Amino acid sequence: MSQWRELTSLEEWQQVLERSSEKPAVVLKHSTTCPVSANALEEYEEYLAGKPNEALDYYMVKVIETRPVSNQIAEDLGIKHASPQILYFKNKEAVWNTSHWSVTSKHISAVLD
Repeated sequence: MSQWRELTSLEEWQQVLERSSEKPAVVLKHSTTCPVSANALEEYEEYLAGKPNEALDYYMVKVIETRPVSNQIAEDLGIKHASPQILYFKNKEAVWNTSHWSVTSKHISAVLD
C-alpha cells in the first residue's frame, strides 16, 4: 500500500518535479474547506489503499494553507488551477489531470494502472 506525502514548501515541490524524470508522480490539490475536495481526498486514499501503481510517488498539497506551492505547481506544469485537482506528471510535464467530481478511485485507477 502506498501513502501520499504532503508538500508544504516550494523546495519540496522542486525536488519532486526534478525527480519526476526518474520516478513519475501524482499530486492531489486539496482544499480543506470544500466538501467536494473532501470527497476527492477520500477517493485518492481509497485508490492508495488498494493496489496503486508502485512505480509512482504520491503527494498532496493543501491549496489554502500552502497557496505558493499550489500556484507553482500550476505554473510549472502549465495546468490551470482547480480544486480539488489531481495531476499525474513525469519528466517535468503533465501527463493527465482532472478535477472536482472526476477525481474518483476508478478514474485514477483507469489512468494510472
